[in-house]
Amino acid sequence: MPKRGEPSTKLSFGIMAKSKNDIAWEKLFEKYQILDRVASESYFEIQSPQINEFRESRLMTKFDHKSQLPELFAQNGLSILPISRGGYVISTFETFQEFNSNTLPVHRATFPESLESIDHNNITSEAAALNCAYVAGILADFLEDETIRPTVNGRMSSDSFEFNVNLKHGRHKVAVTNAQIEIDGGFEGKNFLCLLEAKNALSRDFLVRQLYYPYRLWSGKIKKKVRPVFLTYTNGIFHFREYIFQDLADYNSVQLLREKRYVIQEGLIDKLFIERELSVLESVGEPAVPFPQADSFDRLINLCELLLEKSKRSRDFITANYDFDIRQTNYYTSAAMYLGLIVKEIIAGEVIYFLTPMGKETFKLDISERQKAFVRLILSHDIFKKVLVESLKNGKMLEKHEIVAHMKSSNLYHIDSDSTYRRRASTVSSWVNWILNQIEN
Repeated sequence: MPKRGEPSTKLSFGIMAKSKNDIAWEKLFEKYQILDRVASESYFEIQSPQINEFRESRLMTKFDHKSQLPELFAQNGLSILPISRGGYVISTFETFQEFNSNTLPVHRATFPESLESIDHNNITSEAAALNCAYVAGILADFLEDETIRPTVNGRMSSDSFEFNVNLKHGRHKVAVTNAQIEIDGGFEGKNFLCLLEAKNALSRDFLVRQLYYPYRLWSGKIKKKVRPVFLTYTNGIFHFREYIFQDLADYNSVQLLREKRYVIQEGLIDKLFIERELSVLESVGEPAVPFPQADSFDRLINLCELLLEKSKRSRDFITANYDFDIRQTNYYTSAAMYLGLIVKEIIAGEVIYFLTPMGKETFKLDISERQKAFVRLILSHDIFKKVLVESLKNGKMLEKHEIVAHMKSSNLYHIDSDSTYRRRASTVSSWVNWILNQIEN
């Protein structure tokens, strides 16, 4: 038996339907006895041709979030890092960093009226988000340098460097030689080079390598300071986080230095709009869809944005690419169906999700009108309307037991236990809080 904390050599695959990556990695782990090698030597090196025997290595080694790790990796506390063009090392590396969950104010930015080739109300890619942030002056404001200019981006070679990385127990030195890296945006100022990693999907954590490898490359190429920055964009919000590595040769020395959020829009929702909607909005009645258990309304919106980018997505694709496990995929797609934003179909045995016509029309609106549309969709359900009215009257959000009492009198679909009511009450509270956060003070 391995010691406590060491990877087990027993292949335990669970009962959940396996992804193509899971199946291919099972075969690789079996063929090369990877768990035994990691247990005895602390690491295992593998090359692309070995991986390609079972599935394309590009698909088998891209894990931007911890939740995307194959089942065998997750069960045994493993991760993978590139060490050359086509070479990888597997061990119990600590490769991910959780995002902070601070609530930040949103700073407003204006968009140049003369520009017609960029629509800041319809950003569906990381590149478009970066371009909008640059031309709107958001990036210059965050970096505190009006002279910044775009200089480097795209794929390039890492050159050679070494670093230490934490294991579950101990540390390991990794040597990298000409691994492929990708930089979403590089902006040079008077005294620094900012290297940006951009995502248009919300997540709980990120892969530190996406900042660290470019940081190591350019720290060795130029004299100016290198500033690693992570941008997430969704529903009109640009969230910038700047990180530092306290030790150049230490992968896990990453620390959040500062962060700021921006929006390009005319204004937030005023209280008169809310009061008017509460007085005139008619209830749509409860649909025959499970009542939502999806506490982050921002993530629900972001899921719909990804469906807008591509006309349809399978449940498996969403689970594999959006920092969700299968349970969360079911919860958030069901919540979007509850609001009438998406629809589900079974095509060739696969569960496929599409935006509804109303969903498509909603995401064609500018950001301010889109937020109002979301407010209307939420408040068209009596339970959310009741909780918002009572919370505004009391000057604070209702307690969970008070929300549960309102839920029990609202004829909700298929909730049959007190524990389920309490879980769903968290979603009611979160969505009503989301509305309150949109109101201009």
